[in-house]
Amino acid sequence: MNLDRGACELPGSGLPNPGWGPLSGLPGNPLIWVLIISELLVFAAFFGVFAWQRVLDPVGFIAGQRHLEPLIGGLNTLVLLTSGLAAAMAVTQSQCPPHALRERRIRQWLALAAVLGMAFCLIKAVEYHLEFFTGPLPDSGNFFTFYIGLTGFHAAHVIFGLCLLGVAIWRPRADTVETVCAFWHMVDLIWVLLYPLLYLVR
Repeated sequence: MNLDRGACELPGSGLPNPGWGPLSGLPGNPLIWVLIISELLVFAAFFGVFAWQRVLDPVGFIAGQRHLEPLIGGLNTLVLLTSGLAAAMAVTQSQCPPHALRERRIRQWLALAAVLGMAFCLIKAVEYHLEFFTGPLPDSGNFFTFYIGLTGFHAAHVIFGLCLLGVAIWRPRADTVETVCAFWHMVDLIWVLLYPLLYLVR
């Protein structure tokens, strides 16, 4: 086996989770996909209510958006997407035959994903400080209620995901890595939707 190759040949086309119906072909533990689908539905409901309130108060929501810093939000988007890329690399390495070098690489990629996830939280904390403690807030109606609710709920998922990454670093088995990284990609996806919704769409 050539351990210097960047990736290994993936397993055959057999279903990883037979007996789970539509979830049978998904990587990782099927229960994590039940959680992911549930969380996506919750966020979709929040997005719907946000859009409805925006229609009712467009002027207030635009005033709130102008108080935000799109460049900081964009930086955090780049950080979190890079973290997701590192998680994907860990999954790729986990598909290879067990070996000490592969295990070390998996841990390295997962550690990079976790460090970038912590950087996301730190940048978000700095952004909160700049937004809420360095000047008066505009009269934005419900915008900042939704902003804090959505970004805070997402941050809670980031923190939970960091805990899961810690578990995968401690036990870098293929099924564990796939399960954890599936959740982490959901965290990425939600932020990719949140960023334009809160910062860019006028």
